[in-house]
Amino acid sequence: MSNSMSATIRDINHRLFGGYAELLRKPHTARFAIGSVIASMPFPMVGMTITISVQHYYGSYFLAGMLTAIQAIALAVAGPLLGKLVDKFGQREIAIPTVIVWVVAAMLLITAITSRAPIWMLYAITPFLAAIPPWGAMSRGRWTYILKGDREQTDRALSLSGVFDECMWVIGNPLASILAVISGILAFSFTGLCVIIGAIMILSEISTEPPSQTQHARQNGITRKQYRDQEATKAALLQGGKKQKSIWGPGLIAICVTWFGLGAFQSAAAISIIAFTREHNAEQMTGFVFACFSVSSLLGAIVYGAKNWLIPLWKRFYVCLIVVNLGIGCFLFAQHIWVIMIIYLLIGVCQAPTWINGNQLILHLVSPARFTEGVAWMGAMNAIGASVGSAIAGQFIDMSGSHGGFIVVTVLALTSLLLAFTGFKQIKEGTEKPVLTQIAI
Repeated sequence: MSNSMSATIRDINHRLFGGYAELLRKPHTARFAIGSVIASMPFPMVGMTITISVQHYYGSYFLAGMLTAIQAIALAVAGPLLGKLVDKFGQREIAIPTVIVWVVAAMLLITAITSRAPIWMLYAITPFLAAIPPWGAMSRGRWTYILKGDREQTDRALSLSGVFDECMWVIGNPLASILAVISGILAFSFTGLCVIIGAIMILSEISTEPPSQTQHARQNGITRKQYRDQEATKAALLQGGKKQKSIWGPGLIAICVTWFGLGAFQSAAAISIIAFTREHNAEQMTGFVFACFSVSSLLGAIVYGAKNWLIPLWKRFYVCLIVVNLGIGCFLFAQHIWVIMIIYLLIGVCQAPTWINGNQLILHLVSPARFTEGVAWMGAMNAIGASVGSAIAGQFIDMSGSHGGFIVVTVLALTSLLLAFTGFKQIKEGTEKPVLTQIAI
C-alpha cells in the first residue's frame, strides 16, 4: 500500500513538475527565469513600502495613496516605452541604465521620506520609480527565442513564467509589509538588492538573449525601419492578411481593452475588501483574504501549465475570463469575510491561466520582433484600468461603504466581460492563425 501510494505521488509530481523541470534543465534557462522574478520584486513591494513609510512619517493616507497612484500611472506609461526600446536596441542596452535610474530614485525617495522632506520633493521623485525594465516580458521573449518552433514547450514556458510571477506576488506583498513596518530604509534596501542581483542574473546570460531589431537590421545590411517592414510583410503572408505597419491590429486592441477591464474590477474589488474587513473589525484577516486568491492562482498556474491542452486557446481564454469575472461579481452578495475567501479560492485557479492565455495570444497577434512591447502594453492597460477602478470604487465606498464598492465591482466585472466579447471575432480568428515565432526571432 505504501509503495503504491509512493508511486502515485511520484507520478503526480512528474506530471505536474516534470515539464517545468525539463525546461529549467536546459542550459542557461534557470538563471534568466529566476533572475527575472527576483529583479521584479519592486512590483509587489514598492507600493506597499511607500504606503506604510509615508503614513508613518507624514501621518497621511491621502499622500500615500497619491504617491502610489503616481507610481502606478508612471509604470503604465514607462512599461510599453521600455518594451519598445528593448525590442529595438536589446535587453542589456536598455535595462542597465534603467536599473541605475531606479536605484538612485529609490535612495532619494526613502531619504526624503525619512527626513520628512517637503511634499513636492516626494511628488517629483516618485515617477522615477517606474524605471523598471519589463523583466517578465524580457524573460518570456527569451523563452520564445530558444524554444522557437516547439509550440508545446513554449506554452509550458509561458505557464512557468506565470508560476514564478505568482510566487513573486505571494512573497512580495507580505514581505514588504513586514519590512516596511520595521523600517522603510530596510524595505527599500532589500528591494534594491533584489533588483541588482536579479539584473545581474538575467543580463549576464547572453546566449539566450533574443537579437534586437538593430542587430537583425545590421546583419542584413538594412535599416531598422526596413527590417520591421520586412517582418510585417512576412507576418502578413503567414497569416494571410494585409500588412500592418503598427502592432495595433484588431486582435491586440481587443486584448488590451480586455486587460483594462480586468485591472479595473480587480483593483475595485481589492479596495472594497479592505473596506469590508474594517467594517467587520477583521482588518487582521485582510492579508489572508488576498493570500487565498494568490495561492489559488499559483496552484492554477502550476496545474494549467503541466497539461498539453487540446482545447482551442480562445475557448480556454473565455472560460477562464468568465469564471474570474462572474466570481468576483458575486462579492456583492457576501455577508461574511469567509464567503469572500471561499470565492477567491474557487476563482483564483483561473486567474493565472487567464494571464498565461493572454501571453499566448500575443504570440499569435504580434511579430516576435515586437513581442516585449506587446506584452508590456497588456500590463500597461491593466495598470491604467486598476487606477480607474480603484478611483471609482473609492468614491462609492466613501458614500455607501463596502457595499457601494462591491456594486461598482459587479458593474465593472460585467462590463469587462461584455468588452471582452466585443473582441470575440478578432481573438478567435487570431488564435486560429499560425504562431508568429515562425518568423524572425
